[in-house]
Amino acid sequence: MRPEALESYRWPPSTEAIAARVGLDPARIVRFDGNVAAVPPPSARPATLARALAEVNEYDRGRYEPLRRAIAEHHGVGLDQVALGAGSDEFIVLLARLYAEGGTVATVPGFTYSMYRYAALMAGATVVEEPAGADLVFVCRPNNPTGEMVEVPATSGQLVLDEAYAQYAGLDAREGLARGAIVLRTFSKAFGLAGARVGYALAAPETIAAVASRQAPLSVSSLSAALASAALATPVDVSATLAERERLAREMTALGLAPLPSSTNFLFVPMDDPESLVERLLPYGAVTRAYPGGLRVSVRDEVDNDFLLECLATEMAGTSPAEPWTRYARATAETRLSVRLRPDGAGRVLVDTGQGFYDHMITQLAFNAGMDLRLEGVGDAETGSHHTVEDALRALGEALDRALGDRRGRARYGEARVPMDEALAHAVVDLSGRATAAIAVEPDEGMVAHALESLVQTARITLHVTATGRNAHHTSEAAFKAVGRALREALARSGTEVASTKGTL
Repeated sequence: MRPEALESYRWPPSTEAIAARVGLDPARIVRFDGNVAAVPPPSARPATLARALAEVNEYDRGRYEPLRRAIAEHHGVGLDQVALGAGSDEFIVLLARLYAEGGTVATVPGFTYSMYRYAALMAGATVVEEPAGADLVFVCRPNNPTGEMVEVPATSGQLVLDEAYAQYAGLDAREGLARGAIVLRTFSKAFGLAGARVGYALAAPETIAAVASRQAPLSVSSLSAALASAALATPVDVSATLAERERLAREMTALGLAPLPSSTNFLFVPMDDPESLVERLLPYGAVTRAYPGGLRVSVRDEVDNDFLLECLATEMAGTSPAEPWTRYARATAETRLSVRLRPDGAGRVLVDTGQGFYDHMITQLAFNAGMDLRLEGVGDAETGSHHTVEDALRALGEALDRALGDRRGRARYGEARVPMDEALAHAVVDLSGRATAAIAVEPDEGMVAHALESLVQTARITLHVTATGRNAHHTSEAAFKAVGRALREALARSGTEVASTKGTL
C-alpha cells in the first residue's frame, strides 16, 4: 500500500529564484525572513573544521559526547539529560510520534510555529485548542512569529518548551526542567549556525533515554558538531541585536508602522495586507515574510536594518528609493569575509577582520573615498596577517568591481596627494577595467604594497602610488588615504557615458 502525501512544510523561495524574478543580482538580496543571525560566529572558520575534515571518513562512536557534555555543563545539568539532533525540528517531529501518535496535540499560543501542526499530521494526531487535556503540548517561548513571551499552561500531557530564541529573552532552561518539561534549544539563532542544523533536547534522564532510543544513530554530521562545539565555547552576546531590535522598532513606528513588543530577534508588525508590502519590497532586494494579520521582519545589523528602513520609507512615505548595497562574500581554506559596499556613500565604514592595523588602513581608504563599507570576517591569525589582509583587499576589490558594473557615468580618473607629518603619498587611479599596479611605499609597514596590489587585481583598476617618509606607519597610512582620495575623484558621477573613446572599459 502506497503512503498518501501529506501537506508539507512550505519553505520560502531561494535567493536565486527571488533575484531572477525581480531582475537583481543575487548579491543584492537581503533576507529578513529567516530570524537568523546577521553574520556567522567568529568561530565558524576553516580552522575549526580541520580536525573534523581530517577524520570525516570515520563515525563518531560516542555520539559527540564532548559536545553533549559541553551542553550539559552550559546548562548545569547531567550528561544523561542531553540529546543531540538535527535542529529542533527533528525533536518536534519525534516527540509528536512518541507522545501523541493518534492522539491530541495543543500549541500555545494557537498562532505559532507551523512545524507543530506538520508534526501532528505526521503522527496522525489531532490538533486541539485546549492544552489541559492534550497528550502533547508545544509551547513556543518566546513565540514565533509574534515575538511575545507566553505563559506556560497547566496540562496533564507532556509539556514541550520550544526555546529557540531563549538567549534573546534571557531564559534559563532549568526552570522548564523543574516543571517536568522537555526543553528544546538550537544553535540556529543566537549562535549563528542555522546552516549547520544542530539542536538539542534537555529533559529528565529517563525521558532523554526514550527520545534517544528512537533517533537515527547520527543525525548530526561531524562538521556540524565541530562548529557547534566551537560556538558553545565562545560566549554569546546578543546585546547588539537587542539594541538594534529596539532601534528598528522605533524607526518603523516613526514610519507609521506599529511593531509589537518582542522578546526575540525579530519584529511582528500587524497590518491588513502584509502580502502587498512583501511584494513591493522585493524589487529593492528586501525579503520579508507575511503572516495572517501581519509582517515579520528579522533584526539584522545596522547596515541591513538601515537598508530595510530606507526601502520601507520609500513605500510608506514616498521618499527616494534606497541606493543598493553591493554584497560579496569570499571564503577560502584560510579566511571567511563578507563585504557590503556603497561606492556613492557618506563615509560610513566598519572594518573588522581581526587585523587591527590593516582594518584601520582599509577604513581610511573607504572613508576618504566617500564609500559606505562594512567589511567583516576572520582568518587564520595563527599563521600571521598575510592571508587575512590579502583576502580582505581582494574581497573589497571584487565588491567594488561588481558595484561599478560597466563604469558608465563615472569620471574614471582621480589623483590625490596626502601628507602625514613627514610622509607624503601620491596616488593616481584609473577605473580602466585593467588590473595594473605600480606601487612604491618606503618605508613599508609590512605588506602595504601587496595589499594594494590585491585590491587592484580584483577591482580591475590601474593604480600608481608613491609614498616616502621616515616613519613606516605614516607612509602606509598616507598611501591608503591618498588612494581613497583619488578613488573619490574617479568615482564621481560625470554624465551617463563611459569615459572612453572606445565606448567601453
